[in-house]
Amino acid sequence: MNEQELRKRLEMLRSEHRDLDVAIAALTEAGDQGGFTDQLQIARLKKRKLILKDRISVIEDNLIPDIIA
Repeated sequence: MNEQELRKRLEMLRSEHRDLDVAIAALTEAGDQGGFTDQLQIARLKKRKLILKDRISVIEDNLIPDIIA
């Protein structure tokens, strides 16, 4: 992938990561207000969020050059 493709992919991953934050918060709030909370679904969303974070880190590492101190 070239730099432009990496940056586009990075933005897509960041967007999905933010969307998962919103979804997790909504599910958690629904459970706090006496609604039915699917703990398994929340756990899956959190796991997906961690995977995205790792992928974001890999792309960021590829885009930012190493500086030798």
